[in-house]
Amino acid sequence: MKHTAITFVALSLVCSAPALAQHVEGLVITRATARPSRVAPAENFTGTVRVQPLFDTTATTRAYGASVSFESGARTAWHTHARGQVLIVTEGVGRVQRWGAPVEEIRAGDVVRIPPNVKHWHGASPTAAMSHIAIVEYLNGRNTDWMEQVTDAHYNVPPGAQGVPSASPARSVAGDSAQPSRAQQLMGDIAPKLAALSALIAMNRPDQLRSHLALARANGVTRDELIEAITHLAFYAGWPNAVTAVGVAREVLPER
Repeated sequence: MKHTAITFVALSLVCSAPALAQHVEGLVITRATARPSRVAPAENFTGTVRVQPLFDTTATTRAYGASVSFESGARTAWHTHARGQVLIVTEGVGRVQRWGAPVEEIRAGDVVRIPPNVKHWHGASPTAAMSHIAIVEYLNGRNTDWMEQVTDAHYNVPPGAQGVPSASPARSVAGDSAQPSRAQQLMGDIAPKLAALSALIAMNRPDQLRSHLALARANGVTRDELIEAITHLAFYAGWPNAVTAVGVAREVLPER
């Protein structure tokens, strides 16, 4: 009798364990029918692209995932992610490129890890569709900063070729006989700072931009040169970021 009672209690515990575990773990299953795909916005994509949400952030996680399907020739615009991005190619043949680097071909089964704040694009190849799972994390309520579209000229560059410059060459607007400005005399020292300014504008970091603008002025860069640089960078960083940069410049740079 005693043995039977012990056996009954043990069986009761074993049988109730799965139900108890399910309650404690709080499993959440979202069915595919509850997550319909939608057409990706034209301002951030070229061609036909559909996005199906997979999972979103929770009280304890900050990752967001989606399945993105590109028809042949479709691709994202240039963009960055504050915490980087992981792409898991699930179907087809595609392409990915970071600014200043060669175009890379990606295929089903490939995994691409993109570092934080690296300007890049990805999409299908010109002749084949491609689907991937994209995973990003939020930072201060944002996960993506969108920039300009990828032109057909850049997109059609074959894998292995660069297609975009690693940096914009400096150009002189004055004649050869003109006396160079202090900034031009110090170009070797200032070039890294100008590169930093472009990165801060593209990443929309006004607080850091404010101090870098002041430092550039202290090193001899003129007000007009900084405004011209911001105007030029608007085509690469996007108008919203450029407008923010102009507002910061208005605070930092003295009026004539």
